[in-house]
Amino acid sequence: MIKFGLSKRIGIDLGTANSLVYVVGEGIVMNEPTVVAVSTIDNRVLAVGNEAKEMLGRTPGNIQATRPLRDGVIADYVITEAMLRYFIDKVSGSNRIFKPEVMVCVPAGVTSVERRAVLDATLSAGAKTAFLIDEPLAAAIGSNIPIANASGNMIVDIGGGTVECAVICLGGVVVHNSVRVGGNKLDEAITNFVRKRYGLIIGEHQAESIKIQIGTATKPKASEIKQMEVRGRDATSGLPRTVSLNSEEVNIALEEPLRKIVSAVKTVLEQTPPELASDIIDKGIVMSGGTSKLNNLDKLMTEQTGVPCHTAENPLLSVALGTGLALENIDLYKRSLSKR
Repeated sequence: MIKFGLSKRIGIDLGTANSLVYVVGEGIVMNEPTVVAVSTIDNRVLAVGNEAKEMLGRTPGNIQATRPLRDGVIADYVITEAMLRYFIDKVSGSNRIFKPEVMVCVPAGVTSVERRAVLDATLSAGAKTAFLIDEPLAAAIGSNIPIANASGNMIVDIGGGTVECAVICLGGVVVHNSVRVGGNKLDEAITNFVRKRYGLIIGEHQAESIKIQIGTATKPKASEIKQMEVRGRDATSGLPRTVSLNSEEVNIALEEPLRKIVSAVKTVLEQTPPELASDIIDKGIVMSGGTSKLNNLDKLMTEQTGVPCHTAENPLLSVALGTGLALENIDLYKRSLSKR
């Protein structure tokens, strides 16, 4: 006997660097880079996710590998729609009978036009109903913060394109600040530093691996300094060259973007009502998002703000888990969502 399943409910964390897909009843089923490879001849999507990321910086003239989201918002509508369709088809089958309900999370600071663009792209990609949830709210739910209580909680979600800082109370965002600085800006800072200091041009992949392996938010002690071999192209001769980079240099490279991240957090703390501020001092700041895993970032945040800071249990998955949980308990969070 053929058993037909009803429509699936899908939560999508549409990030600048990575996109995660949560299916109600199954959990997180996909975690792939937000990269799409397109044929420049007929504008056809050739690859999405991991396969497309491998092509970044390596494509022939007739293929273009791009990131359709910039700083947390849609930069290329057509490609974003194609990517959403790929995600929806992959988890619910392209020959599905029922269209799925889809919830997508967006930065809290996006404009109404940008929100509508995400809702339209989701519906065009094959969703029956589209919901939007603010990223800090989803991150808080996914980090197991009791957001419905009458006490203040502060979440700082540091992703690939944006930093979302918010104080949440009674299930809603009280104060928020969104800054378009994230993991990609840190990679860019490393790329620029290596070019200026060593005259070496490095790619996105290389900059990211430097950040992950030897990156640090605070000045390392002499005993903690790590070295790494970095390969790239000489800016003068154009020939391949290798240089040695250490964690102290990477810390200098990251100073400027990290200062902007800390400044965004301070802005929210300054605007927080006194009653909620005292709650935050008691509970501390929770950090989520892939970039929050940068070595000693919690330490830097504590030093600069004077408020204890710790990283969520699954920082990379927090937003996707929160989006899925909000979808499972949609009646609880109804007033915090946009719907189409």
